[in-house]
Amino acid sequence: MMNRYLYALLCLLSCVGFPSLSAQSNVIDEVVWVVGDEAILKSDVESERADAQSEGRKIDGDPYCVIPEQLAIEKLFLHQAQLDSVEVTDQEVMQYLEYQMSYLVENIGTKEKLEEYFNKSYTEIREMLREKIRNKQIVDKMQKQLVGDIKVVPAEVRRYFKDLPADSIPFVPTQVEVQIITMEPTIPQEEIDRVKQTLRDYTERVNKGEIAFSTLARMYSEDVASARKGGEIGFNGKGELAAEYANVAFNLQDPSKISKIVETEFGFHIIQLIEKRGDRINTRHILMRPRVDDSALQTALAKLDSIGKQVRSGELVFDDAASYMSQDKDTRNNHGLMVNAATGTSHFEMQDLARVSLEVTKAIEPMNVGEVSQAFTMTNSKGKEICAIVKLKSRINGHKATITEDYQRLKNIVVQHRSEEKLRKWIVEKQKHTYVRINENWNKCEFKHPGWMIVSPKE
Repeated sequence: MMNRYLYALLCLLSCVGFPSLSAQSNVIDEVVWVVGDEAILKSDVESERADAQSEGRKIDGDPYCVIPEQLAIEKLFLHQAQLDSVEVTDQEVMQYLEYQMSYLVENIGTKEKLEEYFNKSYTEIREMLREKIRNKQIVDKMQKQLVGDIKVVPAEVRRYFKDLPADSIPFVPTQVEVQIITMEPTIPQEEIDRVKQTLRDYTERVNKGEIAFSTLARMYSEDVASARKGGEIGFNGKGELAAEYANVAFNLQDPSKISKIVETEFGFHIIQLIEKRGDRINTRHILMRPRVDDSALQTALAKLDSIGKQVRSGELVFDDAASYMSQDKDTRNNHGLMVNAATGTSHFEMQDLARVSLEVTKAIEPMNVGEVSQAFTMTNSKGKEICAIVKLKSRINGHKATITEDYQRLKNIVVQHRSEEKLRKWIVEKQKHTYVRINENWNKCEFKHPGWMIVSPKE
């Protein structure tokens, strides 16, 4: 079954002809609104409707009223962005575009199948999606510019909170802070040599013309995501790749040549150049990781259990042990404190922590604040099997928000409320000076912003 995100992305590009209301005509495509000198087509509306359906997003009202108005508002922001010279860089667009194109190819199967699906060339599909991505990014940037000067002082937050009805006070889910110490099991040199020799054998087979690099990648690469695409990882800038990988990849000149073996924190790679485009590069690779044997795991677990025992007895402070003994470079300089990349803070809601590590979440769930877990195995963000112990530094149980404990959260709500109000007033003002013509079959609506003019404004 096609997943929702893929379906939404396909619809973003091409979904038309969904069943319409009885009031609509059976014409496959038609102009339904004109905003200024920009047209909104029926196919635009159907595409957005299909997008919302596939993502499970509820449209509050008749979609044939709500969606055209949303598209009209988008055109207002795009026009203002043009007047204010608000732009997005090609790099910003390309970075997201490459991600989207890679996602499509990965899920549909091959570039050829993607071209067959749309009956367009790969280049034409890229251009279709590129413009949609650019417009969305411009609108986002324009909105941020319009509300960027909003400042909220503590008194406003307190007043907002005081005036909220009791049943409207937001509920804050349980949040935790977690410290971690990790240890990588020792890999015997014999196992490292085995991996390297295997990669040398692959290189030799490709060089002899016995087999394509992409075929070997599909069969043997341990980077599951890229293996499905013959090892292709898509276009990346130098800073988006592991430093060791980038240094070798950006020095490749001949797509028929295979790189030397490269070691990164993910494992060992061999790399093949596909294409260079400005300061970005597309490569394919085969990744192999040395296997961890059970005895090495047991040794690492025993060492961590010994550290945990010393912390519990008071012989050792967890913060110090994390700083000097942990092999997790992302946390050891912060006394082992894990950071939530989504919020930039050390607080995790349980569902957010589970996305980072299900093993850590299971370990801390039954713990009391200050307790240290038994050692356990887990897979880190680099795909390696490692051992760890964790300490529950703090827990704030789920509760209705309060000023003392949740000021920042409430402040963000006030900022969002004021931003929405400012954007609403901006839209109302723009409506007074914008020509709008609505198809007679599409104008029997109660719009969220009722001030749409249907004739050209007087000078």
